[in-house]
Amino acid sequence: MTQGHIKKALIVLAALLVVGVFFYFDLDRFLTLEYIKESQARFQQLYTEHRLSVIAAYMFIYILVTALSLPGAVVMTLAGGGLLGLGVGTLVISFASTIGATLACLVARTLLRDWVQGKFGDKLATINDGIAREGGFYLFTLRLIPIFPFFMINLVMGLTSIRLTTFFWVSQLGMLPGTIVYVNAGKELAKIDSPAGILSPELLFSFVLLGLLPLTMKKLLPLLKKRFVEGTSR
Repeated sequence: MTQGHIKKALIVLAALLVVGVFFYFDLDRFLTLEYIKESQARFQQLYTEHRLSVIAAYMFIYILVTALSLPGAVVMTLAGGGLLGLGVGTLVISFASTIGATLACLVARTLLRDWVQGKFGDKLATINDGIAREGGFYLFTLRLIPIFPFFMINLVMGLTSIRLTTFFWVSQLGMLPGTIVYVNAGKELAKIDSPAGILSPELLFSFVLLGLLPLTMKKLLPLLKKRFVEGTSR
């Protein structure tokens, strides 16, 4: 076994160890809305006192969860909106989610190719065909209107010919509208301190945005595709 193979094996073992610890100790219980809501005051105090440290820790956990395809990214996005606010939350989560997704794509390409092929091989032909027809715009479409689960897109894209730099910027751009909507919803959820707060106009509007986002993006896609093609042909 070469040194490269040993290094890959150690990385895979480390990732499996983290995933195993996550599920063995039920760490997903810390990534629920109930836990986040119960701990809201404590997190807010920590953020006030140690702003940069909290942002760094939040980004690290978010990237780890996304890179290892662990459950909890949606809850973390909502929690980030409540803790960091719309502006900072959108910026931090946009980069954390894209970095994590790109790492997952890289891991699938370099370490887990056979496993991903066996697990999602039936979807690979569809995605490869889409990449062949539309290039990066196909990934952009999947990010705006996720036909497949978020984590699966990250993994299967690792088996396509798409460049990682293209994967990164297209993913960040395509996920940005959804990130803004979810962060805004989290910001409004954090304001609920009584049952009456559930019916607040701001929160109801946030959930309307969540419901309308896929429909709106589907209507805008033809226009966006035209602009994308014109921009890349110049």
